[in-house]
Amino acid sequence: MSGSDGEPASMADGSERADDEPQRSPTDVPVRSAPAEVRATVQELLRHGYIEERQKPTLYRYAVSRHSQVAAVLEPLDLDVRLDEYRGIAYLAVATMPDEQGKEADEWSHPLVRRQRMTLEQSLVVAMLRQAFLLHEQDVGVGAAYAKMAVEDLLTEFLTYFGDSRSDARNESRISSVLEQLKTYGVVSEVDNQDEFTIRPLIAHLANPRSLDQLLLALKQARGATSDEATASD
Repeated sequence: MSGSDGEPASMADGSERADDEPQRSPTDVPVRSAPAEVRATVQELLRHGYIEERQKPTLYRYAVSRHSQVAAVLEPLDLDVRLDEYRGIAYLAVATMPDEQGKEADEWSHPLVRRQRMTLEQSLVVAMLRQAFLLHEQDVGVGAAYAKMAVEDLLTEFLTYFGDSRSDARNESRISSVLEQLKTYGVVSEVDNQDEFTIRPLIAHLANPRSLDQLLLALKQARGATSDEATASD
């Protein structure tokens, strides 16, 4: 991985005097000397991008109890670990970079953080799932229980935006494909034997909620205009 322009150069010959070396805090832990549990937590975050308490309780506990040490290991990579202890999730994020005036700079691309552009169908389903997830939390409380949803219910709402293909098999295949794709983002589980799936808590942090709401509104307006045109032609 090549370094980005503008990064401060380090002294490779180690010629700095000991008196000039910055004081290290107890949490300023180099990667090689970090405890095994800290290394395991960092590796999991770099591998998947998140740690969910219900899936990996031990690593999640390390992420919380050793948070400052995990953050210290990630800091040289310009990465950070964020905690959502209400929902039981730790996730990787690009560290906030202040600009010259000390204000937070705009988001920037990081070579270790995968940024995949979602399709319109994926974005729509994420928006619908996020709404369902937040409604579930309003009913039972944040982090109280997982939100489950039937594939049929999701498909019914999905078709109000994209229209019915007039083939049940094609419709089901379409929504199943989107759900399978979203599994790689860590926001949904496998579909179980009852044709239900779990909406996982990472969805609360996946995308800008304002952008998702605007997407739903735009699609509703587009769908309404199409329906009006069809009625007028009849």
